[in-house]
Amino acid sequence: MIPVAGSVRNTRPAVVTGTLVALCAYVFLQELALPPQELEQMVRRWGLVPARQWYALEHAPDALDAWLWPMFTCMFLHGGWAHLIGNSLFLWIFGAGVENRLGYGRFLAFYLLCGLAGGQLQALLHPHAMTPMIGASGAIAGVLGAYLALYPHATVTVLVPVFFYPLFFDVPAILFLGFWFLEQLLAGATSFTFAQQGGVAWWAHVGGFVAGLLLVGPMLRRDRGYRRPKYRAPITRYERY
Repeated sequence: MIPVAGSVRNTRPAVVTGTLVALCAYVFLQELALPPQELEQMVRRWGLVPARQWYALEHAPDALDAWLWPMFTCMFLHGGWAHLIGNSLFLWIFGAGVENRLGYGRFLAFYLLCGLAGGQLQALLHPHAMTPMIGASGAIAGVLGAYLALYPHATVTVLVPVFFYPLFFDVPAILFLGFWFLEQLLAGATSFTFAQQGGVAWWAHVGGFVAGLLLVGPMLRRDRGYRRPKYRAPITRYERY
């Protein structure tokens, strides 16, 4: 199932969400322009490498480029078009509603904190991994967790291609996001070979999602002028075609 829209109507433009999507796209285009050797050097330098991080913290804590900066720069690197487009799609659909509730500055801080939490959980479970971790998935997983906490009664319009024919369905957000989280949790529990073979950092998704659930409440905007967003009506059969 591919999400294509959410049912939350926002009261303000998603400035930070759009900027994050554009920034990730810009960085990825810069990656494409690099020769293979330089690209590998860039990913190793700015990606999060757990073994390097823990070694630097123990032996050279003043070497911030070895452990601190990669915690954040890794969120803006991607490993291919599918990686970028998938992350951008999820961020655009679910990020706007969360940004609407948190406000611009708090949403940016929330996004970075969730990405940090996701990356560090993966690094804790695979402390000897030498494979660089890149991608915004941990931060976006936090956005999904926050969306679930904020809009448990929302719906998500999903695309299900059947023999090249697109079918659209409205499913409860709690069902879609709950199934997504369970999938990440099960994959993480059965895939402890990331450090040796590379692949998907499942525990970064789990850590980001849980961080989003825990952080969104304390970071909510509570100003008097705030208007709670409304849900749109479900897309009907006739509106789809």
